[in-house]
Amino acid sequence: MGAQFQHDHIVHFYHLHALDWVDIVSALKADPKKTAALSDNVSKAPWGGTVYFKSVQDRIKVFVGSGQLGPFSNAYWGHPEYKLTPEANLMAAAHYIEAIRLQARAARMHAIFGGKNPHPQSLVVGGVTCVKDLTPDRIAEFLYITKETQEFIKNVYIPDLLAVASFYKDWGAIGGTSNFMAWGEFPETDQEPESLYMPRGVIMKRNFAGVKMAQQENVTEHVARAWYEGNGSKHPSKGETKPLQENPKYRPGGGKYSWFKAPRYDGEPCEVGPLARVLVAYAKGHPDIKPIVDKILSTLGVNAAALFSTLGRTAARGIETLAIGERIQTWVMELVANLKVGDTATYQPYEMPDSAMGVGLNDVPRGSLGHWVQIENKKIKNYQYVVPSTWNLCPRDEKGKLGPVEESLIGTPVADPKKPLEILRTVHSFDPCIACGVHVIDPDSNQVYKIKAL
Repeated sequence: MGAQFQHDHIVHFYHLHALDWVDIVSALKADPKKTAALSDNVSKAPWGGTVYFKSVQDRIKVFVGSGQLGPFSNAYWGHPEYKLTPEANLMAAAHYIEAIRLQARAARMHAIFGGKNPHPQSLVVGGVTCVKDLTPDRIAEFLYITKETQEFIKNVYIPDLLAVASFYKDWGAIGGTSNFMAWGEFPETDQEPESLYMPRGVIMKRNFAGVKMAQQENVTEHVARAWYEGNGSKHPSKGETKPLQENPKYRPGGGKYSWFKAPRYDGEPCEVGPLARVLVAYAKGHPDIKPIVDKILSTLGVNAAALFSTLGRTAARGIETLAIGERIQTWVMELVANLKVGDTATYQPYEMPDSAMGVGLNDVPRGSLGHWVQIENKKIKNYQYVVPSTWNLCPRDEKGKLGPVEESLIGTPVADPKKPLEILRTVHSFDPCIACGVHVIDPDSNQVYKIKAL
């Protein structure tokens, strides 16, 4: 799970979000010698020098000259809101390419114990089936790669994050939301949620002093503005997913405009994800997270209020990547210390009960994830889940309260409406995944398909 955080956040920063701040085409104007000097000053990257950056620049020229930008296509190059110097853009472009190589290595960590990425094949009800994979060789390989990944995080990712942020401090006041919730992740003992390394909590109205324990009983899902039947709200354990029978499409003034339901905590929308987790940890005085946050705020010369922003959301992802990456070393050593030859205690045989209600709460890289299940006659009667993007990209509720992404976009300055780069910066900072949160129907017949698993 820790490896998933390391890998996911690196990919998001460099390959899904960085080009909202970095003008690749501008890198063609850079002086490779000055870029090398900048790189030496900013990061401790294992690669660099004038020849290296000249070779990267030449590769970009080939893309641009061919008219096919490949991975750098479909962007607003030359937009007036790009603020990095050509040399900073060239350095960032080089690190983008290096991160592609590194993430492939990081993804291997999941395969060592989990079989594949992103959906581990070893997870089953009752535990994990990979006990025979817990060999000294595999553990050593995992430890080697996670340390390699952590070196990249410390020497390249965090310095790049700070370098880019220094050009965009005004974004410390743009793209913010008001309420934050985290179920927490990484239990270090059998006591949950007390032992969660990334703690559970909820912060309302940006009040650090008022941080409270998050309770799943306080969650409701609203459908007044979503293309589902009804206008009320229900706790997820009693939730229903009934698409409208008529052909759903947006109609001005029609009220409904989204396939997302609207989750609420105590009736309030809440942002989830890296920023929410870091804010909860910071508010609780986390011994690892708080010093990193304070150092980054000091380095950038901004106060804690800047965390409630697009810039803060982007920085938080790097902050927790650094902290979790360090903690992984401890977890691996605990595994080695407690591993016994022939130990098969990674799985507890499970039998479906006659009837039961269950809930599972955790935080994945994208944010808070909750699953609720009702069992009757040894079969699943109802299953509902509330995923991170449902929290973040949800529509208004019946009281008209905006979802987090909707709230974050209010007041965003847009230099060119035909090239809304500024909108993309904030939306991408949430790492949206529509596919995770929307149920699928046939768009022609509106038929809801029922699948029986034998």
